[in-house]
Amino acid sequence: MKHLITGTALAAALVAGAAQAQETLRMATIAPSLGQAITMATFANIVNDNLEGVTIEVAGGGAATLHQLEIGRGNLEMSMTSPNIYDLMAAGAAMYQNEADAAEAAENVQLLMWFPYGQYHYAVRGDSDIQLLDDIEGATVFIGPQGGGAYHSARRWIEASTGLVVGEDYEAISANWQTGFQAFLDGSVEMYVNGCLDPCQQFLQFSETESLRFIQPEMTEGPEVEAFLGEYSFLEEIPAGIYENQTNDGPVISHNTSVGIAISADLDEELVYQITRAFWENLDQVTSQAPWAAALDVNFAAEQRGLMQLHPGARRYYEEVGAL
Repeated sequence: MKHLITGTALAAALVAGAAQAQETLRMATIAPSLGQAITMATFANIVNDNLEGVTIEVAGGGAATLHQLEIGRGNLEMSMTSPNIYDLMAAGAAMYQNEADAAEAAENVQLLMWFPYGQYHYAVRGDSDIQLLDDIEGATVFIGPQGGGAYHSARRWIEASTGLVVGEDYEAISANWQTGFQAFLDGSVEMYVNGCLDPCQQFLQFSETESLRFIQPEMTEGPEVEAFLGEYSFLEEIPAGIYENQTNDGPVISHNTSVGIAISADLDEELVYQITRAFWENLDQVTSQAPWAAALDVNFAAEQRGLMQLHPGARRYYEEVGAL
């Protein structure tokens, strides 16, 4: 009986030790229906399935700009980031100008990986009279939630490539992502914009019942376009034939940029190394169910963009596989 009690006590101690060893990390991302949030949730699922002792809990909704600040303040472990918003946070500028601790908080935010945001898809119905982006003059459109990064980028691309100015030459409705997509579904807006890695959930849904066409500006070159692209954005084609009822007979030129997964600098190097390794070494588990995941690339993930530095644990993995 003494041996049985001792054995039971030892087993209980081992269970308690295992429970104590479990690491739970909090990840915040944007609206769950968006491609970038799906990428981050997929990241968390792969790590949770393949790395014992680690659980990443994902909460969707809210702004990446605020989530990144909360990492720096120690209230989150992971969030979406971008080169632009990190640089602004480090400078205490723009949306961070009234956050006295922004620059200090930025020192506690590091990078786990970059991934493509996805091409901005400027979409109209297949039978629309709008053939080019230049044709939206006088139209009502959805280009993203006003005040958000997607809205800002789409507005600037339209102005740089066509000269059309929001509020003067065309109207952009004020709506969140869900309401904006619904407005396109019911025909309340003539163009809907979403940046995502193909195939995108929204366009798969729309093209099941209606024809769909992606449009580009007449001119995709020039000093205004170059100024728009800057350091962090780049031109990229949307191929023909991705979606059912897609009417494009050739590729469409659009723009893309980089976003990433930010992580707390306070996390242990070995832990972040194992998380990074678990994701990249098991990414092929989801590519058949999530074909957009084929666009994720370990070399792209490790590139230097802006001021943000890789977490030492992530850097160690990228050095091992030759990405650095």
